[in-house]
Amino acid sequence: MLIYHTSDWHLGRMLYGRSLLEDQRYFLEELFLPQVERERPAAVILAGDIYDRQVASLEAIRLFDQTLERLMALNCKVLAIAGNHDGAGRIALLKSALRRSGVYLATELADALEPVELEQDGQRVQVFLLPYFDPPQARAFFGDPELRGEGPCMERAVQAMLPRFQEGAVHLLAAHCFAAGASVCDSESLMVGGSGQTPPALFDPFDYAALGHLHRPQRAGEKGRYSGSPLKYSISEAGQKKCFLRLEIENGVQVQPVEYAPLRDVRRLSGTFDWLSQEAQASQDYVELVLEDSAPVLLAAQRLRPNFPNLLSVVNNWAAASAAGGRAARLKGLGEEEIFAAFFQETCGQEPEEADRALFRRVLEEAREQA
Repeated sequence: MLIYHTSDWHLGRMLYGRSLLEDQRYFLEELFLPQVERERPAAVILAGDIYDRQVASLEAIRLFDQTLERLMALNCKVLAIAGNHDGAGRIALLKSALRRSGVYLATELADALEPVELEQDGQRVQVFLLPYFDPPQARAFFGDPELRGEGPCMERAVQAMLPRFQEGAVHLLAAHCFAAGASVCDSESLMVGGSGQTPPALFDPFDYAALGHLHRPQRAGEKGRYSGSPLKYSISEAGQKKCFLRLEIENGVQVQPVEYAPLRDVRRLSGTFDWLSQEAQASQDYVELVLEDSAPVLLAAQRLRPNFPNLLSVVNNWAAASAAGGRAARLKGLGEEEIFAAFFQETCGQEPEEADRALFRRVLEEAREQA
């Protein structure tokens, strides 16, 4: 039996104020769905964060709706759980009716205790769909006011699933959580400290745990795997290779990542202004540019944008290096106006005129009065 594991689509995501819906549509319609059509997996596990916001945009909802329609037309079951970014109550709409069409949406803890059963060519698979939940929800559901921390709450949830295991079946878990010891990215919302972390050993009773929440593809203990997000949602993910996971279920679970080239990559480029200005470096990718010039470059972002229309930011290492080095030493002990004159000289390449100095003194005096 073949099953795909993906997560953290974050439909409707913005990157530095830019909508990624076109990139997400390209991933789904040009990369993911054609692969589903070629291989015809029995099911797709979507391990949470379908949307980027609890109140998703109409465009994001339409894209998910179109994707579900394509998957149902291919007779591929969809096993999706609500993540912390999803509005669980909202995506629960019509979930009972959708189950009859092979779309299973888990939005509350009770759903995890009714495993989805798949059968193909004599193989039986039980998939337990555990949506994102917090400790107060666990305390209310299990009637235990002493439950504290995500680890103990996850353990209680897993213990409640074990009696429902069928002998001879392969047991899969879909969960949206932060496994202890995993690597994180800037684009993730995580709790500080250990109370929000789940020990990976809790996944051991299952043959495989399809995890969502973290955007870097990685292992979580012996049984857990994060598929990661399909696209890069922060510049900290620039060096990552994105994928979804292909699960071959036969004498165990064999996992194979399926990598692809996105519509536009997220990259960090370093070089001098002149080098980055060359036409050969032009790119439609989302880029952060790091200038390595030894002198300041005025209006760098504005001048580089024709080559990089999806420019995210420009970092000028000169300013930091200068402040930490000789420039700071030269300015030590100087007065405010002398420091202003030195900055003016470095930035504009000439000494400030008397009118510039007079303006600086006036602004400085107003600032002192307001302090």
